[in-house]
Amino acid sequence: MATREALREAGEVMRRRLFGPGAMPDDGAPTYRGFMSEAVYGGVWSRPGLALPERMISALAALAPLERLPQLRLHVAAALDLGLTPRSILEIFLQAGLYAGFPTAETAAELAGEVFKARGLAMPEEPSGAASLSELDRRGAELMGELHGTRGREGYAAPGNAVTGALYATAIQYGYGELWFRPGLDRRQRMLVSVAAFTALGLEGQVKKFGQSALNVGLTKGEVIEAIIQTGPYGGFPRALNALALLADVL
Repeated sequence: MATREALREAGEVMRRRLFGPGAMPDDGAPTYRGFMSEAVYGGVWSRPGLALPERMISALAALAPLERLPQLRLHVAAALDLGLTPRSILEIFLQAGLYAGFPTAETAAELAGEVFKARGLAMPEEPSGAASLSELDRRGAELMGELHGTRGREGYAAPGNAVTGALYATAIQYGYGELWFRPGLDRRQRMLVSVAAFTALGLEGQVKKFGQSALNVGLTKGEVIEAIIQTGPYGGFPRALNALALLADVL
């Protein structure tokens, strides 16, 4: 079992790996440096079970919808250093924005653009070759079935629900037919975004639905658990624990 000293040492190593010596002093929290090194960077970021770039995807998916902007700026820079492309980073924000509201995606994208510019990187252009609405309907419904099976047509997703159907048809078009087919993230990565963002936002029904569906895109149970744990420092440990409790039975 690791000691607190070992966790703190590992956390300092991870902090330097992520942010480097040129990052903001103590990552903007000098008062809590020891605690943050031990609990966040040693206790969470240094855990096995999920690759470091995927931990970063989960962290960005939690930070952006919650608009933790100073921390988001640091993590965008660190994401670039870990090999995530500007396109991938912006796609994380767009997908999380569907869940939290698109103004959060716009705010995150503007901030990311400043980081990209400082690095001499251009903002990616919008993908060309937009599909028709009928094509979004078709492939959105098809993908929803692949991801969720019969659970994709229950509750608010039930096709016969005249109330939720007023909005859910659009959600299928853009939430499945458009977002999941955009370049920059594969399905495994997009599922990490979904699980992490829903956890950080406290959307328990969606956590349960997508947490189960994550197994259908190649994520393991352990990786789903780690993605949820990764959101703890950003969205709060209670929300992460609630999400884990929801998935304890179905996983």
